[in-house]
Amino acid sequence: MTEERKGLVQIYTGEGKGKTTASLGLALRALGHNMSVYMIQFMKGGDTGEMFAIQKYLPNFHLVQFGKDALKEKQMKIVSFDSEEKKQNFLTEEERYVFFSDKVETDPSKMGFEHAERIVNSGEYDLVILDELNCVLGRDMIPIEDALKLIKNKPNHVELVITGRDAPKEIKDAANLVSEIKGVKHPYDSGILARKGIEY
Repeated sequence: MTEERKGLVQIYTGEGKGKTTASLGLALRALGHNMSVYMIQFMKGGDTGEMFAIQKYLPNFHLVQFGKDALKEKQMKIVSFDSEEKKQNFLTEEERYVFFSDKVETDPSKMGFEHAERIVNSGEYDLVILDELNCVLGRDMIPIEDALKLIKNKPNHVELVITGRDAPKEIKDAANLVSEIKGVKHPYDSGILARKGIEY
């Protein structure tokens, strides 16, 4: 990275498939130029192709998840708790492998955003991807004002990418680039379920 490079804010939103995929493509391009990349996935958990590939092949690419199927042990390694009660109540045994409601997703999303603030503001990474943060903001799990503050105060060199459908207008207005992916046709519509290596 040179002093001249300015980091911008990019938004990938819309109803169509490909927002996370686009951000992963950008990450691959950045890695090719020896940039460091950090991706935080909100409302996602479990084993995905990108997680396996990153762990196996991409040492300069860090990915963490805050969402459904994200185990207590995994999150406790990367976040700090301000109380023992908050630590114990993060996820119950019954909640580990189910699809969470918005109510249950709120605390992991808040913890994920706190982690995102630390990562972005550290300035340690050239590209930071906040995957599905738009969904979190659209569901009022995190105040839009907090996201706007993060955008405004990020280090100058950090490229910030925010993905997910339903990007709030205020977030789009604050960005330098906004791409809306239009859904025209999807295999789900004809009963084809998510396929390993393609959808996850």
